[in-house]
Amino acid sequence: MVYKFRLVSDEVDNFRREIDIDADATFLTLRNAICDSVGYDKNQMNSFYLCEDGWEKDKEITLEDMGSDSSEDVYLMDECIISDFIEDEGQRMMFVFDYLTDRAFFIEMKRSEPGKTLQDPICSLSMGQAPPQTVDMDEFEAKIDIKAASATDMDADFYGSDEYNADEFDPEAFDEMTFDDNL
Repeated sequence: MVYKFRLVSDEVDNFRREIDIDADATFLTLRNAICDSVGYDKNQMNSFYLCEDGWEKDKEITLEDMGSDSSEDVYLMDECIISDFIEDEGQRMMFVFDYLTDRAFFIEMKRSEPGKTLQDPICSLSMGQAPPQTVDMDEFEAKIDIKAASATDMDADFYGSDEYNADEFDPEAFDEMTFDDNL
């Protein structure tokens, strides 16, 4: 069986890759195909995380055993077969390629093709420029500081004063409001 995975980035709007890979390949093979498709150095530490519907990280499949004292099982990329973990179309995972800043690609299994096999993975779609594999830490910290400062400035303007004034609340206007359940 062949799986088609779509990769996107929250850093670059027009970035997309699609990787076709045999379902019996390892996560290490998938990792190498991803790195090749975006031109990343394969000597960097990275991990896959299987995700819930809301992109919450669940099970980690890592490149190397970091010797954690945890009682949880350690799943290694070179030992884990993709089809043992990914079964359904729409199943999601993340590929964390920059551990220091927790930057990742968001991956979804778009399609499976039963009865087919693939010797080597193929990048079947390549759109846009991938984000850089690593970022300058001074630049990254500066962006965090700017976001924190703008969030602090917005709090006072956006939320108003700490004092509650019952005259400002119009219950009739609230009753007339409609809410979009899809938000």
